[in-house]
Amino acid sequence: MAARFLRGRLRSGPLAAAVATVLSVIGAPAAALDEAQALATSQAAIGRETGNHRFTDQDGRPLELATLRGRPVVLSYIYTSCAFICPTLTSSLAQVVRVARETLGDGAFSVVTVGFDTRVDTPERMRLHAAERGIRDPRWYFLSGDETEVAALARETGFVYAPVAGGFDHLTQVTILDSAGRVYQQVYGPEFQPPMLVDPLKRLALGMPVAERPLADLLSRVRLLCTSYDPKSGRYRFDYSLILEIAIGLSCALLVLGFVLRSWRQGQPGPRPRS
Repeated sequence: MAARFLRGRLRSGPLAAAVATVLSVIGAPAAALDEAQALATSQAAIGRETGNHRFTDQDGRPLELATLRGRPVVLSYIYTSCAFICPTLTSSLAQVVRVARETLGDGAFSVVTVGFDTRVDTPERMRLHAAERGIRDPRWYFLSGDETEVAALARETGFVYAPVAGGFDHLTQVTILDSAGRVYQQVYGPEFQPPMLVDPLKRLALGMPVAERPLADLLSRVRLLCTSYDPKSGRYRFDYSLILEIAIGLSCALLVLGFVLRSWRQGQPGPRPRS
């Protein structure tokens, strides 16, 4: 990956310092992509529907993306020979996915990581990439595919990449797809905080029509609504103040409704006297 993309995404920390040192020694190739154009392409994909592309997962089993419809998908791209950014992205994503599953439920969404270096990123290489980071999530699919399928999905999701000396130049991007496979939001950077992923997933969950949900799902919506991120613990906690606000609001609404009904009844004419 080109130096400009590394510097633009690794802003601080020991990894950033190490990368900067290596680049200063070996020299980095000029960027093959224009970052502003890559961002514009990425943002232009929002709202676009993805196709039913066919891949092979890390266990050698075929997988069609359409089989993941019905729940949101968190989609990332890596190439397994990447020494710095891609491993950081996957490790950071794994931490945030754990928080998201604790908050939203284990089955609330799927995760897909696609290897875009199609000559190298075999199912075995993708399996090792996951294993080296301790990822055993049964709903996280590390996928390999041919160039046609990978390039088509990348175009649909606004992911731009190009080969450069020693690797690939690309924007570090995580794409959130809604339950119909449409691009809902883009998240950038190899490292990010849980709200950057959890909050859009919560919005997707809360945006579904209530009428189509059973009571258990309705209660789940309330639970999602009443959680807030605590940066000190790195976890989402139940926010009882929101419950109190909801209870007060409902009580006020019921009082007003009771007053209106009583006034209406008092204004009704009494029974007519018999002649």
